[in-house]
Amino acid sequence: MTETLPQSILFCCDHNAVRSPMAEGIMKKFYGTGTYVQSVGVKNDMEIDGFSIAVCQELGVELSRHRSRSFDEMEDWGDDLSSFDLVVALSPASQRRALELTRYFHLDVEYWPILDPTGLGETREAKLESYRAARDQIIKRLTDRWGGGTEVT
Repeated sequence: MTETLPQSILFCCDHNAVRSPMAEGIMKKFYGTGTYVQSVGVKNDMEIDGFSIAVCQELGVELSRHRSRSFDEMEDWGDDLSSFDLVVALSPASQRRALELTRYFHLDVEYWPILDPTGLGETREAKLESYRAARDQIIKRLTDRWGGGTEVT
C-alpha cells in the first residue's frame, strides 16, 4: 500500500553530487510540485557528477543546473531542517548528520541504503551501469513508498 506524499522532503548524502540530487530530480519528475523537495550533502566539496546528469537525462530528469550544498549552507540559505516532514538519508554519514541535527525536533529520518556508484567500473559504459543501478534503486524506493507517480513508464 502506498503512502500519502509528504508536504516536504529532504534527501541527503555525502557530497550532494550523486545520489541526493538524483533522488531530488526524480522525485520532482515523478510526483510534480505538490511536495517541496530539496537535497543536501554532509559536505559541499564537489559539483554535480556528470554520470548522474547522464543517467537521469535518460529519463528526462534535468540535473545539469543543480548546485551542490551542505547542511550548513542549507541553513544559511534559510531552509530550516525542522520545516521538512521527512529526511531521507542515502548514505551512513548523512544519516548520522541528519540524526544529529534533528535530535531536538520531532522529525522522521529514514535511511535508504543506495549504492554509491562513484569509483565503480573501469570503462565509461561500466560506470554508467553503476550509476543506472543507483538511479534505479532510488526509483524503486520512491515507487514502493509513494506509488507510480505521474511520470513512471
